[in-house]
Amino acid sequence: MALTRKRLIQVKKEATYGTDSTPAGTDALLVRNLEITPIEADVVSRDLIRNYLGNSPQLLANTRVSITFQVELAGSGTAGTAPRYGALLQACGMSETIVASTSVTYAPVSAAFSSATIYFNNDGIRHILTGCRGTFTLTGEVGQIPTIDFTMVGVYNAPTDTALPTTTYSQQASPLVFRQGNTSAFQFFSYAGCLQSVSFDMANETVYRELVGCTKEILITNRAPSGTVVIEAPALATKDYFNIAQTETTGNLTFLHGTAAGNRVTFTAGACDIANPTYADQDGVQMLSIPYVAVPTTAGNDELSLAFT
Repeated sequence: MALTRKRLIQVKKEATYGTDSTPAGTDALLVRNLEITPIEADVVSRDLIRNYLGNSPQLLANTRVSITFQVELAGSGTAGTAPRYGALLQACGMSETIVASTSVTYAPVSAAFSSATIYFNNDGIRHILTGCRGTFTLTGEVGQIPTIDFTMVGVYNAPTDTALPTTTYSQQASPLVFRQGNTSAFQFFSYAGCLQSVSFDMANETVYRELVGCTKEILITNRAPSGTVVIEAPALATKDYFNIAQTETTGNLTFLHGTAAGNRVTFTAGACDIANPTYADQDGVQMLSIPYVAVPTTAGNDELSLAFT
């Protein structure tokens, strides 16, 4: 009997695409809201014509595995050391730049995408996902733990009976609640307003390709990052987001979450384009909900950065 509470995922970056990087117990990842689709495939019916009624046999094509889970937005606990989920950020089309004892920064790339192997162990039944790539959504809301939600797709490998390994959870510092004192340096179009929530969706487009004579592969073919900022509605004389929405003006979005070295995360989107601000009520106070898209500058690959310090 498998127990739902006794589940585990391990993640490790691949040196060669689609080759099992054999994550160890030290590669175990603390996650929430873990869900897996063990077989995700295109169903091909044989559609046979026979002299009796009934279904035709079905075949599976383009077999892959999808998995979703949530990690807490926190650093590794040591400045200059990547968080345990760093391999996942890279597998979502991000580069990783490490400055020893100082910082680890992630930024988008448009080529040479990394990949990861994910082991999912369902209390003794192990599923191996190789060649994993995907996308993520970052969310911060006052009074909640900020999170990154990953949606990953990997190449299918037959599951096996494999005991849960001995694990060591590391490089995931304890999270801090998204609130005044823990979260600071917020700006949206250079306005340091009163922030209620912020979201960012990387919105990678992923495609599974399985051609004869070629490697089975999950491709990242495009991205369209976007999100929403919810702040107290400012006076127009202070900041007129309605006028900004009518122009082609872009502006920054940034905030710092965390206070101690090794557990600080700075999110920056340098060129946001907003549209359709709307009012909302919170505790009888007028709020402004502002959707945005993050666009690259002429330099490219700079829609956002995540810096762990």
